[in-house]
Amino acid sequence: MRSTCKSKHSLALTGLLPGVLLLLLAAPLFAQPAEVAHNAARSVGQYDAAHEVTINGTVQSVVTKRTPGSPAGMHVLVSSASGTIDAHVGPYLTKAMQEAVHTGLPLQVVGSMSTVGGKRMLLVRQMIYGGQTVTVRNKYGFLFRPAESSNSPARKNPWAAMNGGAL
Repeated sequence: MRSTCKSKHSLALTGLLPGVLLLLLAAPLFAQPAEVAHNAARSVGQYDAAHEVTINGTVQSVVTKRTPGSPAGMHVLVSSASGTIDAHVGPYLTKAMQEAVHTGLPLQVVGSMSTVGGKRMLLVRQMIYGGQTVTVRNKYGFLFRPAESSNSPARKNPWAAMNGGAL
């Protein structure tokens, strides 16, 4: 009777040991090197407020669909004296602002040039068009979200925002 008990325990250990070893050996395969993780965090582009530029030009085209290798959100291709510039304005413009920016519109963009996915683009901090100034990023380069309208459920009841909008 003792021999069957020992054989059951040794069989269980024999099956368990390779599983544990496999997990220990597989863990480093899923880890990212620190350099890769750091570069992934910077893939959106780094804003350099010390080197801001102001560009006056005309909207050549407006790109609202995301293309591989570029940050999400609206891009405005601006024709200026120095050539065509891809200006990233982000995903947070209101519908009215998005509709106001159209081909042929003269505008001024203020921002920082950056390389994103191997492509040079302007990370827009501020857009000025039609007498209106739109702040897209703060002075540190973080995208700015416009305030919600006063009649939204989240404004009337702050708990609704935590409950998916349900009151």
